[in-house]
Amino acid sequence: MPHIKFTHHLQRFFPELKPTHIEGTTVAEIISGLNIQYPGLADYIIDERGVLRKHVNIFISGELIQDRKTLQDSVGDKDHIFIFQALSGG
Repeated sequence: MPHIKFTHHLQRFFPELKPTHIEGTTVAEIISGLNIQYPGLADYIIDERGVLRKHVNIFISGELIQDRKTLQDSVGDKDHIFIFQALSGG
């Protein structure tokens, strides 16, 4: 199963959030599984249209995902996924 890690910023909003394994073959499936395990988490990752939020990046084994709209990038059983919510402001 893919191994998922998160930035500390997301852990501020979900204190129980920790690295985990979620079944899925696409980024969309992984996010759906994460939302079951951590209700409400998907709202911080994707918007109301299901598109990756502007200041969120997801890496699969060190490579930035390409499909930010439908989240259909393939995920393998041994992949490491890092969900990174960038901070913005000035």
